[in-house]
Amino acid sequence: MSQNICLEPLTAADFSALAELAGEIWHQHFISMISREQIEYMLAGRYVPEKLSAYLDAPDRWFGLLKLDGRVVGYCSYALTATPGEMKLEQLYLLAETRGRGLGAYMLDAVERAARQRGCHTLVLTVNKHNAGAIAVYKQRGFTLREQAVFDIGNGFVMDDDVMEMRLA
Repeated sequence: MSQNICLEPLTAADFSALAELAGEIWHQHFISMISREQIEYMLAGRYVPEKLSAYLDAPDRWFGLLKLDGRVVGYCSYALTATPGEMKLEQLYLLAETRGRGLGAYMLDAVERAARQRGCHTLVLTVNKHNAGAIAVYKQRGFTLREQAVFDIGNGFVMDDDVMEMRLA
């Protein structure tokens, strides 16, 4: 793995590049799980300045861009939940060409450290129940199934997810 890896906080100047990166990743990865229409709907709702601005200087949520040799190749976001001692991994995405190189683990390690530093004892996430690769990675890291849930996200679309959790030492 390259020695030039860093996870940098999101800035307003990154918004358009992030939206482009997300589009590339989502169209590559999720097309076999959800429709193109749902992908477009979700991208349009998530990667807009109004939503991304919530991460800038926020005390309860964070967004990091993963850079490999100066190029943004992935991102993650995480936030405290309403449950004391719990943090949620909201997003963790990488370009397909960079998977299998330990970069996802690098981001997940950073999220786990952040959770522990904030006194959290549980890390939770939701993952599409058809995303077998991600589910396998999360299980390998110590996440277990908490529940299965279907979330109505509007416009006739739902997210059919596994809710997973990991207890932090």
